[in-house]
Amino acid sequence: MGGRVSCYPVLLLLGITRCSVAGSGISSYADDPAGAGASLKPCLAKAMTIIPAEQQQQTPTYLGATAGMRLLREQNSTKAEQVFAEVSKAIREYPVDFRGAQILSGNEEGAFGWITVNYLLETLIKISFAGEWEHPQNTEVLGALDLGGASTQITFQPGVTIEDKNTSVLFRLYGTNFSLYTHSYLCYGQTQALKRLMAALHQDSLYAQHVSHPCYPNGYQENITIAELYDSPCVPIPSMLSPAQILTVTGTGNPAACRTAILKLFNFTCGANRTCGFDGVYQPPVRGQFFAFAGFYYTFSFLNLTSQQSLSHVNATVWDFCNKNWSKLVETFPDNKEHLHTYCVAGLYILTLLVDGYKFDEQTWSNIHFSQKAGNTDIGWTLGFMLNLTNMIPTEALEHVKGQQPSLWAGAISFIVLAIVTGLVAILLQCFWKSK
Repeated sequence: MGGRVSCYPVLLLLGITRCSVAGSGISSYADDPAGAGASLKPCLAKAMTIIPAEQQQQTPTYLGATAGMRLLREQNSTKAEQVFAEVSKAIREYPVDFRGAQILSGNEEGAFGWITVNYLLETLIKISFAGEWEHPQNTEVLGALDLGGASTQITFQPGVTIEDKNTSVLFRLYGTNFSLYTHSYLCYGQTQALKRLMAALHQDSLYAQHVSHPCYPNGYQENITIAELYDSPCVPIPSMLSPAQILTVTGTGNPAACRTAILKLFNFTCGANRTCGFDGVYQPPVRGQFFAFAGFYYTFSFLNLTSQQSLSHVNATVWDFCNKNWSKLVETFPDNKEHLHTYCVAGLYILTLLVDGYKFDEQTWSNIHFSQKAGNTDIGWTLGFMLNLTNMIPTEALEHVKGQQPSLWAGAISFIVLAIVTGLVAILLQCFWKSK
């Protein structure tokens, strides 16, 4: 994504409400578009209890969808349009100023995550208790690492000129230019990557009905259908397979074989005279501090690896977990049984993505901060998306806005961003307002 994007923050951020609903995002309603609209209604109803009735009709409301809907649009554009029509219809049933639904590009998703991290941590601007804005002193902007269900994004300010304009974005905020590297890898989100891994293991077994999975704990077993496995453009179904066929997947608990299988998901070959991340995509060397959130945080939090431990410690911890058998894991973590079998493969996948893919090493690994929140607010692309769309951050220097009188902002302002995050089983509802 080349070009320039202007972004605009709210003056005072007083509260954020997270509203989670059942389901896997609106893209999962491809065959039931009306269900997609219905899934949003509990959160919309909750918003109506938060926003004063006299301000609801003036509340700008946006819906943004990311990689799950990008995949659905690629797979069946008609179904994607039907889903969007139904969610738009549902939102219009509420007394808000609905300004449309859109599918973000991968680079937009990465860039908005970067805005969120740096806005919340006040590396772009600092707001004093008196309401005045000032440039933070001796503060470098942070990079952003996002792992969703269908895609993963890396965004940072490199120390060199960005050679590929398709991976660059320029922001001008408060009179300062920020030239960023950003790229989104579709089908490398955690859910889709692990489906691709399962499909590769199935194909290695010559499409047998029994699949040995080295990344699942020894003693674990599950049954899945071909339709459940081969259900997206990331994992197209081979023509010779019946969707109703049942596969029996058995864990063997072999981290070395698991890592070998995961490495095969990537192409680490770079062109001549070119640095790249993977799959031939240009990437300059990583630089500065990074916040790793979403799937990065959830997996490493479970494994107790969010305290900036060394890379060697993280490796040892993940491998030790992968060597535990299923009965031992269930005994140790009885309340996490639903997802327990995935933490080994997710941990090894994250390590492979960050080290082999993004090229973090023992020295730069310590610059990664695995976190769910910044400034008591959930990190994600949604706040950056809202800030951009609501046009509330001036792009020029502070002198033009510093010291505005509170009376100029007496009216209450509310914003709703419905962010559909496939793979994280959540819909985020964010409301921002200023009290009189």
